Amino acid sequence: QVQLVESGGGLVQAGGSLRLSCVASGIIFSINDMGWYRQAPGKQREQVATITMRVRTIYADSVKGRFTISRDNAKNTVYLQMNSLKPEDTAVYYCNAGNPRDGSSNWGQGTQVTVSS
Repeated sequence: QVQLVESGGGLVQAGGSLRLSCVASGIIFSINDMGWYRQAPGKQREQVATITMRVRTIYADSVKGRFTISRDNAKNTVYLQMNSLKPEDTAVYYCNAGNPRDGSSNWGQGTQVTVSS
């Protein structure tokens, strides 16, 4: 059974920082591309950052220079360090594991991030 469990969300003032974590089980973590997505109320889910199994990173323009994605294959964990947070970063943040070999995609249940102005 695949499980992705996010943690680290919360309430923070604008300009502050948070670090999200996502621990995966039930998958071969090292061969999955790992991503963070977010969904704000009334908006579509959008990609925030991805780190491929070859450790290539991709960021949405809106978070470049502020967010950093990383992974620890030994701990089956992907992180999202979020700095200089803005109110528009407020959303539920979801972890995704995508296996490019078999096309499978798994999601976590999300963690709320709220940035106050």
